[in-house]
Amino acid sequence: MHFIDSQFDFDAVVGTVSGTALLAIDTEAAGYHRYRDRVCVVQMSTREATWVVDALAVDVAPLGPVLLDEGTEVVLHDAEYDLRLLGRDYGIRVNRLFDTKVAAQLLGEDSIGLAGLANRHLGIRMDKTHQRADWAKRPLSADQLEYAAEDTRHLPELRDHLAESLESLGRMGWAREEFALRSATTAGTEPDREPFWKLRNTRDLRGRQLAALRAVHRWRDATAEGRDVAPFRVLGNDAVVNIARECPTSRSALAAVPAMPGSLVDRYGNEIVATVTKALATPPESWPVRKRGPRRPPPDPDFDRLADRLRAARDEAAEELGLERGFLMPRQQLEDIARHRPTDLEALRAMRDVRNWQVEALGPRILRALR
Repeated sequence: MHFIDSQFDFDAVVGTVSGTALLAIDTEAAGYHRYRDRVCVVQMSTREATWVVDALAVDVAPLGPVLLDEGTEVVLHDAEYDLRLLGRDYGIRVNRLFDTKVAAQLLGEDSIGLAGLANRHLGIRMDKTHQRADWAKRPLSADQLEYAAEDTRHLPELRDHLAESLESLGRMGWAREEFALRSATTAGTEPDREPFWKLRNTRDLRGRQLAALRAVHRWRDATAEGRDVAPFRVLGNDAVVNIARECPTSRSALAAVPAMPGSLVDRYGNEIVATVTKALATPPESWPVRKRGPRRPPPDPDFDRLADRLRAARDEAAEELGLERGFLMPRQQLEDIARHRPTDLEALRAMRDVRNWQVEALGPRILRALR
């Protein structure tokens, strides 16, 4: 394993891996500890060598053309998160992806984590001690570097085992289609401007409580950004919601809020009380209003019976193929099919989000259930 922490050395490595037939990559981010889940470490492995790159000391963007090369297969495990970060931070995209997690799902593997797959197929036990390490902290320890290297070192061989199984089952075409869809992952949409709506257990909050919820959530976010820590390390979600529910306007009232540690009252009590007090003083017309969801459609016994038949057809196919039911076809897809009622395989294939491999795997069963 080679540790790279200079641009000169990294550019040399890019030259080395350029044009290689296979390159395994992974990233380590710091979202569990830091405010922003930025890329801190990038790992790369060919069949012959492994590099661990300090992404805080090196611009990783020159790797982009390598990963876009049609002649290079890029191997990742559970690629979605890594591709989102690489796209967001460096504009990097992948052309030919092989995702070992997706391959394992298409094979019906019981354990689809990297450690479980490495143990089953390669007889290797991977140490996950540093899974939640603070990868933004420097210097990186020797144990961290070795841990990071393990995440790509075995991917080429694991890829070969999974590819052989996919070929033997005639599912490599399925995998290629799914890989292509996953490789189209982008950096994501614009940040949610009102993320406090995503907090759990807030359906009972009204009016002034929602005003307090928005204000405390924004205060927590700004405080976390200023300290460069994950927001939950400033104040847990339960505490945020309970503060909004109780609307405390004094330190003593704040201390009585459930899930509110005394240490946080000592550290942030005055700021939180001031935030709540200011929120409650705003005009009611400025308070957040929860959007109403779409009205639940009236009961439709025919639709329910059809959805049940489709689920039964899906479950029967999943059992025969040895695949997890929700992976083969999730409930939302089945309900969409029940609403649109395609009359042939082409109409089914033309539906939004329906894969060709899904049509091949259970299309005829779906049509029989629809009839």
